[in-house]
Amino acid sequence: MNEQSPALAPAPLPEPDDAAGAGLPTGGGPDAVGVGPWQGPWPEGEHYDPALLAEGDRRNVEDRYRYWTREAIVADLDTRRHPFHIAVENWEHDFNIGSVVRTANAFNARAVHIVGRRRWNRRGAMVTDRYQHVHHHPGTADLVAWAAERRLPLVGVDNLPGSVPLETYPLPRACVLVFGQEGPGLSEEVRAVCTAVLSIAQFGSTRSINAGAAAAIAMHAWVRAHVFDQPVP
Repeated sequence: MNEQSPALAPAPLPEPDDAAGAGLPTGGGPDAVGVGPWQGPWPEGEHYDPALLAEGDRRNVEDRYRYWTREAIVADLDTRRHPFHIAVENWEHDFNIGSVVRTANAFNARAVHIVGRRRWNRRGAMVTDRYQHVHHHPGTADLVAWAAERRLPLVGVDNLPGSVPLETYPLPRACVLVFGQEGPGLSEEVRAVCTAVLSIAQFGSTRSINAGAAAAIAMHAWVRAHVFDQPVP
């Protein structure tokens, strides 16, 4: 596991019994997200944001990143991003993409690639797109060319006839996991260029799960195999 550089080590957040409730949520009750203004001498380091130290930090970030600038958070994540990428087709302005981006940030994917329309619904991302590299490709051929240049295999995820179970497939360490949009799933054009198309085991009556859920399952499968050394049998 990669350890954080001592130069960017976060200052410990104040304890609850510190004067004036330092570092605790203020003005929002016990369910408020984040921390209040920093009490006492400010911690040193260029990665700290003076505005956040003065006003508090309510962002959707882990405690280790409290009071950090956005640029410092991205730079730290870049030192330990995983080598898998996520690609999502966006021909009809798919509302699942925000959720996919948020999950990609949670699993620290190298990047997310939007194929098709440039605009996508950012609401579901919960602002995590500020810390996640997101690229746009006008069409499938553009994604294929990008991946080929970097020798990254495209691995589709969709429950289609002839697909291979994700649960038994050895996911490549460096790859692009590709997801279709809600309804039609992976397009024929994308299926044709994938080295494999994987299915996710289901046991109920629904025909499929949405792209956001499928992406989360696939990313977790990658993490189990390559971070926790739990390869498929």
